[in-house]
Amino acid sequence: MLDFNKYITENKNTHMTHIEDKVIYGGVKGTREAINALRELRDVLAGKGKANLSTKWDGAPAIFAGTDPSDGKFFVAKKGIFNKNPQIYKTAADCDEFLSGDLAVKMKDALKYLPELGIQGVIQGDFLFGAGDVKTKTIEGTKYTTFHPNTIVYAIPFEQSKLVRDAKIGIVWHTTYKGKDFENMSASYGVDVSKLKQSKNVWSQDAMLRSVDATMTQKETEQVNDYLSKIGKLFNQIAGSTLRVLESNPTLAGTIETYGNTLVRQGTYIQDPKAHTRSLIAYIQGKYQKEIDKRKTEKGKSVQVAKLEEVMKFFSPQNRASLEKMFEMQKLIVLAKLKLINKLNSLKKIDTFVRTRQGYKVTGEEGYVAIDKLGGDAVKLVDRMEFSYNNFSPDILKGWEKS
Repeated sequence: MLDFNKYITENKNTHMTHIEDKVIYGGVKGTREAINALRELRDVLAGKGKANLSTKWDGAPAIFAGTDPSDGKFFVAKKGIFNKNPQIYKTAADCDEFLSGDLAVKMKDALKYLPELGIQGVIQGDFLFGAGDVKTKTIEGTKYTTFHPNTIVYAIPFEQSKLVRDAKIGIVWHTTYKGKDFENMSASYGVDVSKLKQSKNVWSQDAMLRSVDATMTQKETEQVNDYLSKIGKLFNQIAGSTLRVLESNPTLAGTIETYGNTLVRQGTYIQDPKAHTRSLIAYIQGKYQKEIDKRKTEKGKSVQVAKLEEVMKFFSPQNRASLEKMFEMQKLIVLAKLKLINKLNSLKKIDTFVRTRQGYKVTGEEGYVAIDKLGGDAVKLVDRMEFSYNNFSPDILKGWEKS
């Protein structure tokens, strides 16, 4: 059984780190955890183990629902539920006061229909469709019932979609919360939808993959093994002090991740680690130079110059050499991850597309989450070259955009 409790702990499921970015944020321990996670998922897909896996659905908005532990009343909420003063909605009037437009309509419908499920405690999911969101489309010669909450278009063959067509709202659930108050609730990944009541008004799904019956071939397993072998060798060549500095400096780590995301937006990733390191340094220098140029006084400029000089102290010859190894290792983690994702995509139960101005194009799932059954913790695997690029690309129409 995959013990992902060792790999990632999420007190609140509002954000999960990509597995390759554990190298940036997690230090030596986080890097080792990322490697071990890939190894164990490889074993599962080679038919040598069992795992609890879920599909990441591209829904919007995120929704929380259940019983307010302070008064026992039913509520719905967005991610503001975990604020010091929780933003929760218990009546249609609450939704109208604090929300507007389509979001207010969806939350009011959720308040109207979700009590029919008999939710105990608090669960989190993603809104898939509401009033007017379900369409009938013919794509590549097949008649589908579709809904398009965000970037991905979900398509169910028309003759199999009556439950979706009859429902008023659709939600996929993925996280359960327990605690005496919202601020101190703990999260466990997964929702047991078998405990929810049936309602014709709510197409209520969970994200779990009940079985992983797609196994890698010997050749595919050997390819992943080769990546993992190279990753291990690189890990041993990276100075632990470099990883520890990044772990202790989330601002610098975040800047490195942000720079990496600029490549994702361009539909690419790390190619040459040495060039990537040089470009990162230039990116940081340019970022601070903009701040220096904004300042009108010499005192203001000198403050920003001092900040830049402090950041640049990190880029010693030793740290630069370790960064180059680290970026090469991240690149290989991504390649191993993509092999595993491609195999998981063969388990897809619902057709998925993206919508362009020229028509529909087949795409994979948003990604996958591997869950520790006992601890409820999770690690995220996303094909950022496909999904994240689609998410940022102006050529891909989102659910709220017109052709």
